[in-house]
Amino acid sequence: MSKVYFTDMRTSFTENLPKKLTRLIDRAGLGTIDFDHKFVAIKIHFGEMGNLAYLRPQYARALAAYIKERGGLPFLTDCNTLYVGSRKNALEHIETAYINGYTPYATGCQVIIADGVRGTDEAYIPIGCEEVKTAKIGRAIADADIIISLNHFKGHEDAGFGGALKNLGMGSGSRAGKMEMHYDGKPVVDRDRCRGCHMCANICNAVIDHDNCVGCGRCIAICSFDAIKPHSSSSEASLNRRIAEYAYAVVKDKPNFHISIAADISPNCDCHPENDAPIVPNIGMFASFDPVAIDLAAADAVNAMPANPRSALSEAECRCHDHFINVHPNTNWRVQIEHGEEIGLGSSEYELIRI
Repeated sequence: MSKVYFTDMRTSFTENLPKKLTRLIDRAGLGTIDFDHKFVAIKIHFGEMGNLAYLRPQYARALAAYIKERGGLPFLTDCNTLYVGSRKNALEHIETAYINGYTPYATGCQVIIADGVRGTDEAYIPIGCEEVKTAKIGRAIADADIIISLNHFKGHEDAGFGGALKNLGMGSGSRAGKMEMHYDGKPVVDRDRCRGCHMCANICNAVIDHDNCVGCGRCIAICSFDAIKPHSSSSEASLNRRIAEYAYAVVKDKPNFHISIAADISPNCDCHPENDAPIVPNIGMFASFDPVAIDLAAADAVNAMPANPRSALSEAECRCHDHFINVHPNTNWRVQIEHGEEIGLGSSEYELIRI
């Protein structure tokens, strides 16, 4: 069985939460990785502008300090979003990260947007999986020697929950990669928004021919007026399988480690420019070398908790003993776990070790 290490959110006069996180990751074996002069990608979600549920930067600082003490070269990273928001290009993305507290001075390491200014700087990683044959990963993440996922565990409207797999898979996909995970269709032009600037014609065509379109998403990236958008979503089951396959592409043949903070557990993703009330009380921090096991352990812990009063969960129609499905009844998050196990990404059999 995979080992998942856990500690709650209780502190003492001599140990605050960043120090407790350091003790957790050390006990979980992070120090056994050879960090000496290695580039270490700390994959994180900086939070959308207006969202207040994202992780505090002090967790990232503690992790970066641990890596630097062992000779590693850490950097915080994420890829640009496919949707229109405050992180749709690298300049706005970095600005949002800084406003939310993720500056080099606060965290002790640099912020690098992995897929470049417009989300088109990508590496092609062949994996030959069921849904994805070649993953399109942000180049800075693909160039890293070591991958560490530091994620806020919470609900998600499409995937059921967002944990290590989603942080790695969806978060590390370039714009074209996100297109591949989210959509089965091709981009379309919103004629009401289009200004006729013909910037899209510089990289493809001003008129989208769906017979020839390969779904790369570059026209979405180049448009400064948000006039080009994806069309025709993939099913939730397909999305969850593709997330697992992209996560596999990110960690393939590389040392990797995963940390989940289950606190301020909002019902939706931190990609929202707002955050609803937490659906359950704060739980704690998890650490593991297995991204499948850590996600299942965190999900099991959430489902074992009572619903917070006046939250989306307490107001939801109770369909089953699964908090994520009760909040988002059209999702089945277990597909992500089952498929991750099928492709050899990790195990659903885990031993929870409390410290």
